[in-house]
Amino acid sequence: MRAPLILLLISCLGVAAALIVPGWSDLLLLAVPMAVAAAILLLRALRHKAPEAASDAQPAGPPVILDGSNVMYWKTQAPDLAPVRDVIATLRAHGLTPAVIFDANAGHLLQGRYWHHADFAKALNLPESHVLVVDKGTPADPLILQAARDQGARIVTNDRYRDWLKTYPEARKPGHLIRGGYAKGPLWLDLPKPQA
Repeated sequence: MRAPLILLLISCLGVAAALIVPGWSDLLLLAVPMAVAAAILLLRALRHKAPEAASDAQPAGPPVILDGSNVMYWKTQAPDLAPVRDVIATLRAHGLTPAVIFDANAGHLLQGRYWHHADFAKALNLPESHVLVVDKGTPADPLILQAARDQGARIVTNDRYRDWLKTYPEARKPGHLIRGGYAKGPLWLDLPKPQA
């Protein structure tokens, strides 16, 4: 939020200088659009600050990455966000911090149109910073594996990532990939039992 505020102040100073200093009127061509853009960015930052502040107020547990395009098929053969929501709720109940990565076509499969990360974040009640929709033509698997490596996170998926094991051998380690499903009714996740 600090950057848009600084841009707004600088652009307002530019507008004032263009109006006051003789011969600087051309500066209005740059300063006015910059002021408008900075004001829009500032309003967006203020609008999104409240939900993120609420989620940041909660103690953040260890991160877990969900393979969203895999998990959305766990309940039925049709894509559905319900399993993703169930997994998020279960992870939160275990004190973990979920983030989700989807293939580019996930929105088309679910809603018949492209969904950006903001659409999924709203549908899943997650901060936008915890949802990623990969670019068209980009495989999600290596991004999921790299995000997990970078964050020291585990991955919720039933995928074995065989094509990526040479680059990401940690996916072979027991417990790195958290399996789950609905084989016997309610959601089960292969999470370690809490220590007493």
